[in-house]
Amino acid sequence: MNKLILFGISIIAVLVLLAVFAPFISPYNPQAIDVENILSPPNRVHILGTDSLGRDLFSRMLYGTRVSLEVGLVAVSVSLIIGVLLGSLAGYWGGRVDNLIMRFVDIMLCFPTFFLLLAMVAFLRATIFNIMLIIGLTSWMGIARLVRAEVLSIKEKDFVRYAKAMGAGNFKIISRHILPNALPPVLVAAVLGMGGAILTESALSFLGLGVQPPTASWGNILMEGKAVIDIGWWLTLFPGMAILVTVLGYNLLGEGLRK
Repeated sequence: MNKLILFGISIIAVLVLLAVFAPFISPYNPQAIDVENILSPPNRVHILGTDSLGRDLFSRMLYGTRVSLEVGLVAVSVSLIIGVLLGSLAGYWGGRVDNLIMRFVDIMLCFPTFFLLLAMVAFLRATIFNIMLIIGLTSWMGIARLVRAEVLSIKEKDFVRYAKAMGAGNFKIISRHILPNALPPVLVAAVLGMGGAILTESALSFLGLGVQPPTASWGNILMEGKAVIDIGWWLTLFPGMAILVTVLGYNLLGEGLRK
């Protein structure tokens, strides 16, 4: 097996296990306040220290893993559904349908993605579900263009022409003959997109526009750590490292699949 794939899968597998078994691994309630241990540095009782409310950072990091993985999975699923649907329609039918869809894609690409995210967050309540939906709705354009290019190439193959000659309908041709052959590069884009979605959620939460306290996420832990970085360095170091390792895992897996 490709070493990049192996390293990427290993990192992601560990994160998934931590997220699934967080209630059993977590030594404390992630929202439990302990005024006697405010900003306690890493020690035997709190292995990653505590925050400005005395909450155990290790427990909050475990539950933050759940949030990050959920955001990545759901956001990429939304972008895949939209991108694959519009890209396959544009590539298969061509003509006016292709022009209409691709001009819409071009318009969406004209807007800076992060500012588009901020605009949508301003109109919607900053819940976890809305954040996942917003990230998915603003990240499908690249997948649509990739699927369109693949469909344009595949629809000229002999097996597609044979299916048409046998009387297969358009939906059957797209779903059974074209899309299965167009998905490998889309899978790579989806894996890489999960890392990007986690980064985006962390950035929004860091700005106070993403997952809202007391729900733990790596981004809002970083936001809190920014205010006390001179005396609570662990609130910046550990969530920052978690984001780095997670995105690295997805990037290694995506690069391995691409190769």
